[in-house]
Amino acid sequence: MTPEYPEIATPVRTQAIMNQYGIATKKSLGQNFLTDLNILRNIVAAAELGPDDDVVEIGPGIGALTEQLAKNAHQVLAFEIDDRLIPVLADTLSPYKNVKILQQDILKTDLPTTLAQELPGNGPKKLVANLPYYITTPILMNVLQSGVALTNIVVMMQKEVAERLAAKPGTKEYGSLSIIVQYRMNAEIAFIVPKTAFVPQPNVDSAIVKLTEREPLTVMPFDEKAFFKFVKGSFVHRRKSYWNNLLVLFGKSDDTKAKITAALAECAVDPKIRAERLDLRQFITLTNAFHAQGLI
Repeated sequence: MTPEYPEIATPVRTQAIMNQYGIATKKSLGQNFLTDLNILRNIVAAAELGPDDDVVEIGPGIGALTEQLAKNAHQVLAFEIDDRLIPVLADTLSPYKNVKILQQDILKTDLPTTLAQELPGNGPKKLVANLPYYITTPILMNVLQSGVALTNIVVMMQKEVAERLAAKPGTKEYGSLSIIVQYRMNAEIAFIVPKTAFVPQPNVDSAIVKLTEREPLTVMPFDEKAFFKFVKGSFVHRRKSYWNNLLVLFGKSDDTKAKITAALAECAVDPKIRAERLDLRQFITLTNAFHAQGLI
């Protein structure tokens, strides 16, 4: 159903909604409202939404992105933590009968159970959202580790964080976040969003990141939690050699040094290399080799 009034994301309508409800954005919740329809439509296009797709949204705000999702998807389930915005969303999204808003903290939500209840059926499920900057990484990791099967994830975040997610080995942006995300999904930056597209205007530009199902890995870590912890520890001191990071991680006794040496030799990894030059597969094989040495 098409609304009789201008779409939510126009600057005039956004300001009218804020004035009507006396809304002042909360910096503590990372609230910035997008007021560029072309960008919203490009987000929807990046998600490749179809009429059979069920969509999960996190932080709908006043409903600008939600509206565009509702026009293109089967159903939209949005999680909003700010109780002030619940009546606003009930109003702005009233023309769309395929939208449901849950007032919940996504970090405290049992996502598999909630989606099974609210979005039953075997249709494709996708996550499309403008994530709050201050908790982008916790939200994304929570979703990726929830076990929910998502066909793809298209999310807006701070440009700097997006570059880290999609980074390749050997680049300055590459680190533990790159590896942990790419362990589960393929990551690419779809396009950049200038800070001028928001009300209020943030201090930095944003980027749309698209995560899609990756091909099966040929080697797997013996334990995922241990793998994630090992990867994070490998980047504690980015400018030091990998050997020095491993000494910080495991200790400096002669016995430990001998085991580290053996594990690195088994994986054909030069102790003088920096962690940023190792790829996902190497980190997995290293995790398993250090486990075999009794260090993990």
